[in-house]
Amino acid sequence: MSEQENQVEQENQDVTEQEAEQTQTESQAEIQSEELDPIAHIAALEAELAAANDKIADQKDSVVRAAAEIDNVRRRAAQDVEKAHKFALEKFANELLPVIDNMERAIEFSDKENDAIKPIIEGIELTQKSFVDAVAKFGVEVVNPQGEKFNAEFHQAMSMQPSEEVEPNTVIAVMQKGYTLNGRLLRPAMVMVSKAP
Repeated sequence: MSEQENQVEQENQDVTEQEAEQTQTESQAEIQSEELDPIAHIAALEAELAAANDKIADQKDSVVRAAAEIDNVRRRAAQDVEKAHKFALEKFANELLPVIDNMERAIEFSDKENDAIKPIIEGIELTQKSFVDAVAKFGVEVVNPQGEKFNAEFHQAMSMQPSEEVEPNTVIAVMQKGYTLNGRLLRPAMVMVSKAP
Protein backbone atom coordinates (compact mmCIF):
# COMPACT_ATOMS: atom_id res chain seq x y z
CA MET A 1 0.00 0.00 0.00
CA SER A 2 1.17 3.40 -0.74
CA GLU A 3 1.49 6.14 1.76
CA GLN A 4 -1.36 8.00 0.22
CA GLU A 5 -3.68 5.06 0.52
CA ASN A 6 -2.64 4.63 4.15
CA GLN A 7 -3.33 8.25 4.84
CA VAL A 8 -6.80 8.04 3.20
CA GLU A 9 -7.54 4.87 5.14
CA GLN A 10 -6.38 6.54 8.37
CA GLU A 11 -8.61 9.54 7.66
CA ASN A 12 -11.57 7.24 6.95
CA GLN A 13 -10.96 5.44 10.24
CA ASP A 14 -10.77 8.77 12.07
CA VAL A 15 -14.04 9.93 10.47
CA THR A 16 -15.71 6.60 11.32
CA GLU A 17 -14.48 6.82 14.90
CA GLN A 18 -15.71 10.41 15.17
CA GLU A 19 -19.13 9.42 13.78
CA ALA A 20 -19.27 6.51 16.23
CA GLU A 21 -18.38 8.81 19.11
CA GLN A 22 -20.96 11.37 18.00
CA THR A 23 -23.66 8.68 17.69
CA GLN A 24 -22.70 7.33 21.11
CA THR A 25 -22.84 10.84 22.59
CA GLU A 26 -26.28 11.46 21.01
CA SER A 27 -27.51 8.09 22.33
CA GLN A 28 -26.29 8.91 25.79
CA ALA A 29 -27.93 12.35 25.59
CA GLU A 30 -31.23 10.75 24.53
CA ILE A 31 -31.00 8.19 27.31
CA GLN A 32 -30.23 10.94 29.83
CA SER A 33 -33.06 13.11 28.52
CA GLU A 34 -35.43 10.12 28.69
CA GLU A 35 -34.26 9.46 32.21
CA LEU A 36 -34.90 13.11 33.13
CA ASP A 37 -38.11 13.59 31.04
CA PRO A 38 -40.14 10.55 32.10
CA ILE A 39 -41.53 12.46 35.08
CA ALA A 40 -42.43 15.44 32.91
CA HIS A 41 -43.68 13.09 30.21
CA ILE A 42 -45.88 11.21 32.72
CA ALA A 43 -47.19 14.51 34.09
CA ALA A 44 -48.05 15.65 30.56
CA LEU A 45 -49.82 12.34 29.85
CA GLU A 46 -51.74 12.57 33.13
CA ALA A 47 -52.83 16.12 32.24
CA GLU A 48 -54.00 14.91 28.81
CA LEU A 49 -55.84 12.00 30.46
CA ALA A 50 -57.54 14.34 32.95
CA ALA A 51 -58.60 16.67 30.10
CA ALA A 52 -59.94 13.69 28.11
CA ASN A 53 -61.85 12.42 31.18
CA ASP A 54 -63.35 15.89 31.73
CA LYS A 55 -64.44 16.04 28.10
CA ILE A 56 -65.99 12.56 28.35
CA ALA A 57 -67.86 13.56 31.52
CA ASP A 58 -69.18 16.72 29.82
CA GLN A 59 -70.29 14.72 26.80
CA LYS A 60 -71.99 12.10 29.00
CA ASP A 61 -73.79 14.90 30.84
CA SER A 62 -74.95 16.49 27.59
CA VAL A 63 -76.14 13.10 26.29
CA VAL A 64 -78.12 12.50 29.51
CA ARG A 65 -79.63 16.02 29.30
CA ALA A 66 -80.54 15.52 25.64
CA ALA A 67 -82.19 12.17 26.43
CA ALA A 68 -84.15 13.75 29.29
CA GLU A 69 -85.23 16.62 27.05
CA ILE A 70 -86.41 14.17 24.38
CA ASP A 71 -88.40 12.24 27.02
CA ASN A 72 -89.98 15.51 28.24
CA VAL A 73 -90.91 16.55 24.70
CA ARG A 74 -92.35 13.10 23.98
CA ARG A 75 -94.35 13.16 27.25
CA ARG A 76 -95.65 16.70 26.57
CA ALA A 77 -96.66 15.73 23.04
CA ALA A 78 -98.52 12.66 24.31
CA GLN A 79 -100.32 14.80 26.92
CA ASP A 80 -101.23 17.39 24.27
CA VAL A 81 -102.64 14.68 22.00
CA GLU A 82 -104.58 13.16 24.90
CA LYS A 83 -105.99 16.58 25.85
CA ALA A 84 -106.87 17.28 22.23
CA HIS A 85 -108.82 14.01 22.06
CA LYS A 86 -110.51 14.57 25.43
CA PHE A 87 -111.46 18.20 24.91
CA ALA A 88 -111.93 18.43 21.15
CA LEU A 89 -115.69 18.68 21.66
CA GLU A 90 -115.46 21.59 24.12
CA LYS A 91 -116.63 24.33 21.73
CA PHE A 92 -119.29 22.10 20.21
CA ALA A 93 -120.58 21.07 23.65
CA ASN A 94 -120.71 24.74 24.74
CA GLU A 95 -122.95 25.47 21.77
CA LEU A 96 -125.31 22.63 22.74
CA LEU A 97 -125.79 23.73 26.36
CA PRO A 98 -128.28 26.54 25.59
CA VAL A 99 -130.39 24.03 23.63
CA ILE A 100 -130.58 21.75 26.67
CA ASP A 101 -131.36 24.78 28.88
CA ASN A 102 -134.20 25.86 26.58
CA MET A 103 -135.73 22.38 26.61
CA GLU A 104 -135.59 22.32 30.41
CA ARG A 105 -137.24 25.77 30.59
CA ALA A 106 -139.95 24.66 28.17
CA ILE A 107 -140.71 21.69 30.40
CA GLU A 108 -140.51 23.72 33.61
CA PHE A 109 -142.85 26.52 32.51
CA SER A 110 -145.32 24.45 30.51
CA ASP A 111 -148.93 23.95 31.64
CA LYS A 112 -148.80 20.31 32.77
CA GLU A 113 -152.51 20.32 33.66
CA ASN A 114 -153.58 21.04 30.09
CA ASP A 115 -154.44 17.67 28.54
CA ALA A 116 -154.17 19.09 25.02
CA ILE A 117 -150.42 19.75 25.30
CA LYS A 118 -149.46 16.81 27.59
CA PRO A 119 -148.18 14.70 24.67
CA ILE A 120 -146.06 17.64 23.47
CA ILE A 121 -144.57 18.10 26.95
CA GLU A 122 -143.83 14.36 27.18
CA GLY A 123 -142.16 14.53 23.77
CA ILE A 124 -140.00 17.47 24.87
CA GLU A 125 -139.10 15.62 28.10
CA LEU A 126 -138.07 12.50 26.14
CA THR A 127 -136.11 14.59 23.63
CA GLN A 128 -134.34 16.48 26.44
CA LYS A 129 -133.49 13.23 28.24
CA SER A 130 -132.14 11.56 25.09
CA PHE A 131 -130.19 14.74 24.30
CA VAL A 132 -128.54 14.72 27.76
CA ASP A 133 -127.82 10.96 27.42
CA ALA A 134 -126.26 11.53 23.97
CA VAL A 135 -123.85 14.23 25.17
CA ALA A 136 -123.03 12.13 28.27
CA LYS A 137 -121.65 9.43 25.94
CA PHE A 138 -119.01 11.96 24.89
CA GLY A 139 -118.03 12.95 28.43
CA VAL A 140 -120.42 15.87 29.06
CA GLU A 141 -121.83 15.56 32.59
CA VAL A 142 -124.50 17.65 34.34
CA VAL A 143 -123.58 19.60 37.49
CA ASN A 144 -126.80 19.89 39.52
CA PRO A 145 -125.68 20.73 43.08
CA GLN A 146 -129.11 21.08 44.72
CA GLY A 147 -128.67 20.49 48.48
CA GLU A 148 -124.85 20.09 48.22
CA LYS A 149 -122.12 22.19 49.83
CA PHE A 150 -121.11 25.20 47.75
CA ASN A 151 -117.97 24.44 45.68
CA ALA A 152 -116.41 27.49 44.01
CA GLU A 153 -114.73 25.26 41.42
CA PHE A 154 -118.05 24.10 39.94
CA HIS A 155 -120.62 26.58 41.25
CA GLN A 156 -121.18 30.30 40.76
CA ALA A 157 -123.06 31.95 43.62
CA MET A 158 -125.65 34.37 42.25
CA SER A 159 -127.07 35.32 45.65
CA MET A 160 -127.08 34.37 49.33
CA GLN A 161 -130.17 33.88 51.42
CA PRO A 162 -130.45 33.39 55.18
CA SER A 163 -131.83 29.98 56.06
CA GLU A 164 -132.41 28.09 59.31
CA GLU A 165 -133.39 24.86 57.54
CA VAL A 166 -129.93 24.09 56.09
CA GLU A 167 -126.43 24.83 57.29
CA PRO A 168 -124.55 27.83 55.84
CA ASN A 169 -122.87 27.51 52.41
CA THR A 170 -125.39 24.96 51.15
CA VAL A 171 -126.92 25.27 47.68
CA ILE A 172 -130.64 25.93 48.22
CA ALA A 173 -131.60 26.69 44.59
CA VAL A 174 -130.10 26.01 41.16
CA MET A 175 -130.91 28.74 38.64
CA GLN A 176 -128.96 27.12 35.81
CA LYS A 177 -127.26 23.71 35.78
CA GLY A 178 -123.55 23.50 35.13
CA TYR A 179 -121.68 21.06 32.88
CA THR A 180 -118.28 19.39 32.77
CA LEU A 181 -116.45 17.73 29.88
CA ASN A 182 -114.29 14.81 31.02
CA GLY A 183 -113.91 16.45 34.42
CA ARG A 184 -113.08 19.92 33.07
CA LEU A 185 -115.64 22.63 33.79
CA LEU A 186 -117.55 23.81 30.73
CA ARG A 187 -119.95 26.05 32.60
CA PRO A 188 -120.43 26.56 36.34
CA ALA A 189 -123.83 25.96 37.90
CA MET A 190 -125.52 29.24 38.84
CA VAL A 191 -126.79 28.80 42.38
CA MET A 192 -128.33 30.45 45.42
CA VAL A 193 -126.39 29.73 48.62
CA SER A 194 -127.62 29.68 52.20
CA LYS A 195 -126.09 31.78 54.95
CA ALA A 196 -126.57 31.94 58.68
CA PRO A 197 -129.68 33.98 59.69
